[in-house]
Amino acid sequence: MLVSTRGRYALRVIIDLAEHYNGGYIPMKDVAARQDISLKYITKIMPLLTGGNLVEGVHGKGGGYRLIKDPQDCTVGEILRLTEGSLAPINCTELCEEPCSRAADCRTLPMWKKLDTLIEGYLDSVTVADLMKQDLSDNYVI
Repeated sequence: MLVSTRGRYALRVIIDLAEHYNGGYIPMKDVAARQDISLKYITKIMPLLTGGNLVEGVHGKGGGYRLIKDPQDCTVGEILRLTEGSLAPINCTELCEEPCSRAADCRTLPMWKKLDTLIEGYLDSVTVADLMKQDLSDNYVI
């Protein structure tokens, strides 16, 4: 699994919204400036986050975006699935209409399935609130 720029930026945007939440809507130009991400790129990410019911937006004066979910209830796995699609390390572990023709004889498939379970479990165990508490001098995540 390789997390794209879109996934990494989505995490940064969500964390920024959580850290600067004051009850109102936060203009994306402010988030873009703080996170050093182009506003054009952020506007491509926000529909995914809105569609996933993580944020809501309002246009016009006083508009912007705000988190719908509490940071404690928003997981890294949820954000990455919205932006990346599957988190599976290989196609064989994804739920597909047509399973691999070699699945019944594949000696490595159980290993890949276990890795998929570990990845999903870990990313679903880390919340935005956890990341907000992360000490930047640490070299590891919770």
